[in-house]
Amino acid sequence: MNARSQAPVISPALVTQKAVQRLPRWALLLFCAAYVIPGLLGRDPWKNEDIASFGHMWSLALGQASWLHPNVGGVLPTSGGVLPYWLGGAFISALSPWVDPALAARIPFALLLAAILALTWYSTYQLALTDAAQPLPLAFGGEAKPRDYARAVADGGLLALIASLGLLQLGHETTPELLQLAGSTLFLFSLAAVQRQPVQARVAALLALPAMAASGSPAVAAMLGLVGVIVCLRSRQAEMKAHLGWILAALALALGLATALTTLGLSGWAWRIDQDVAPKGTIQLISWFTWPTLPLAALTIWHWRRQIWRRHIAVPLLAAAVGIVASVAMGANERALLTALPPLAVLAAFALPILQRSLGSAIDWFSVCFFTACAGAIWVIYVAMHTGAPAKVAANVAKLVPGYVAHFSWLALIPAIIGTVLWLGLVRWRTARQAHALWKSLVLPAGGVALCWLLFMTLWLPLLDQAKSYRLVMARMAPHIPDGEQICAPDAPVGLLTAMEYFGHYRVNGLSTSTNPASSTCKWLVLRTPAHTKAPHAPGWARVAQYNQRTHNSEQVVIYRRLAPTPPN
Repeated sequence: MNARSQAPVISPALVTQKAVQRLPRWALLLFCAAYVIPGLLGRDPWKNEDIASFGHMWSLALGQASWLHPNVGGVLPTSGGVLPYWLGGAFISALSPWVDPALAARIPFALLLAAILALTWYSTYQLALTDAAQPLPLAFGGEAKPRDYARAVADGGLLALIASLGLLQLGHETTPELLQLAGSTLFLFSLAAVQRQPVQARVAALLALPAMAASGSPAVAAMLGLVGVIVCLRSRQAEMKAHLGWILAALALALGLATALTTLGLSGWAWRIDQDVAPKGTIQLISWFTWPTLPLAALTIWHWRRQIWRRHIAVPLLAAAVGIVASVAMGANERALLTALPPLAVLAAFALPILQRSLGSAIDWFSVCFFTACAGAIWVIYVAMHTGAPAKVAANVAKLVPGYVAHFSWLALIPAIIGTVLWLGLVRWRTARQAHALWKSLVLPAGGVALCWLLFMTLWLPLLDQAKSYRLVMARMAPHIPDGEQICAPDAPVGLLTAMEYFGHYRVNGLSTSTNPASSTCKWLVLRTPAHTKAPHAPGWARVAQYNQRTHNSEQVVIYRRLAPTPPN
């Protein structure tokens, strides 16, 4: 090598000790609690993926399906492996009958979301401690201490993940994608913690990739494993070279597990490539789904471009690229894009040491205006639902959700008031003083997202439940079909089958009538059709009722009763 190639790469970060003051732990925990807890209590499983996944878990807990072959009414899951359904089913079984099954199924996934937040913080912290990530020493001293600097950057990474719009709803569902996200974030941590926590890094790698493979995402696990191999091969550190064998072992376990599940007829290797990709739609999805982490991550890549293969940049960059490529390959699939959010948050955190004051101020004022307006709109619509004023707003709500009757609840109103007051206090703190901490520019985006989610899950929860739950559909079905009856619902989605069992207390069979031997014993037939269409003719069945859920453009359900056979002449 020549002298130029041996010259050290200069860090673009200049950070003083004053700029790395800690975000109080109670404040960070409050952010996490305000993000994780709302939506855990007091709501139904929502259609479509949320209630479908819950149905497979509930059928396992009831003993209606084999633990090796989860199903609802004979319909197998199309994706997700078996591990997510085992996790939810185990919690339902363990907490029955003291806890409602829907809540019991949500508890482990809320813990997974909390683990994802924690793993993102620790991944950022470990990467910020690497020598290449450290800021330049100042000429007259006073530069940030390594651990204080790493802690401040990690606080920013966690706030960036909370602020990510794409994680908001999908992160609060009981779907396999959340377990896949936990696995990918655990693998991110394994690559970040190799130098200082080698044992934990090895365990994390051995758990992460097999967990993803058993959760229906072996291809993404394989790509992440390849990322780990590339990072280890390019590194000159002995710890990374030693970690290569553990990544290969984890990769072999993941691939073997996926192959075994496929052999057993379960959801193992399942390719969902969609070549019909609209570039405009893909760009729009990535833009809003990754906001505000993607612009900050791009800023990081530009300013740290001379260190692009250093571990604190290469690891999150390649991991984020895996999620983006997987999403594009699957036809701009937003659930596949989830795995890109934690590494993008890590990249966004490294933009904070080089963030110009003007850009930070722009982020602050945009957050203040946008989230205050959103919170104000939520409050206005809430008041209109309960008082009828403003009349135009109340009329729009009645048009979107016909027949909705608002019920007042102090349990919903008090947390909403507290959250709004805390938001106003946070805005006043941020705009009334010149804070120097690195994480300051991400406090308002994270706080705004947490506030809006809290208001949605308190003030609007009954309205959202009626719009996204099957409970009303089952209530309208009850007068026509006696409790406990067997219903044939050929080709119905798993969500509707689960709703008929969970809300309606019926016995269902969702297999096609041509391959379903039990169809001859069903007295009732339920078909799902597009809204506002004519009910299809079913020979041998009499139409009893036809209705849709009382929401705009919702699906239509048609109920039939088997006709008595005509006696021979």
